[in-house]
Amino acid sequence: MPTPALAPALALLPDFALILLGAGLRRVLHLGDHFWTGLEKLVYYVLFPALLFNGLVKARIDWVAAGPLLAVVMGAMATGMVLGYGARMFRLTPMSFASQYQCAFRFNSYIGLAVAGKLYGLPGIAAMAIVVGVMVPPANMAAVWMLARHGEASVWRELAKNPLILATVAGAAANVAGFQPPELLLQFLGRLAEAAIALGLLAVGAGLRSTGAKVGAGAAAAAGYLLAVKLIAMPLAALGLIRWFGLADVYAGVALVFAALPTASSAYILAQRMGGDGQRVAWLISVSTVLGMLTLPFWLAWR
Repeated sequence: MPTPALAPALALLPDFALILLGAGLRRVLHLGDHFWTGLEKLVYYVLFPALLFNGLVKARIDWVAAGPLLAVVMGAMATGMVLGYGARMFRLTPMSFASQYQCAFRFNSYIGLAVAGKLYGLPGIAAMAIVVGVMVPPANMAAVWMLARHGEASVWRELAKNPLILATVAGAAANVAGFQPPELLLQFLGRLAEAAIALGLLAVGAGLRSTGAKVGAGAAAAAGYLLAVKLIAMPLAALGLIRWFGLADVYAGVALVFAALPTASSAYILAQRMGGDGQRVAWLISVSTVLGMLTLPFWLAWR
């Protein structure tokens, strides 16, 4: 029997193995960027929205208890946003800082939903779906605002078209209204949801990059600082808030999982699209994902 400290790591091992498999498949099969870009779009626009809606519409959600859950994750993200400003003390160009700043608080929804489902089943997916739907807008707005290239109107248009947010709103509304989709539709959504986890984690692994731009000591220190904020400071803040609000069981676990997630892969896309330092962001995402395979089980073991 595994010890309690090892149990979370062993439970998450299959999901982390899928990430590593994705990294290996990209390099061995030489499928090319076109294939992986298409897979990411399939996961983002079809499979994960189906997973979110399916989890929310089928689960029994205690909406009163969800309030403290959201307070905890908001507090954890606010910690990342505030401490992320500390990277200004290092020798970074303004645009490089703006690009990397988002790595202090943005989160990988794919890994979060996979871990929540693995550890807590359908209630975990539903709880994480609520967290993702609520926290994606402020995370995206803070990242876009720091990059300072798009106006607020373009931010709202992007959020209004975000498929994860739309699926969360639709699923939550159906849950509150007591709407029960036909069994055939539930089976269809269930099949898509089953594919979402495996393909999403493979896509995360395929996006890992082992090299980044050549940097000096200042930039390396900034990267280390931002990784510490994301993988250490945010989970610590979440642990304190979990105890403060008295969260327990599924909601406590989901809040801690959220806070300990590695940086979202979409941070690279945003940096590239807005003329930022995409190469450094890609390296930070990759390192945080690899380190997250160690730190996430650690935090769960200490909860």
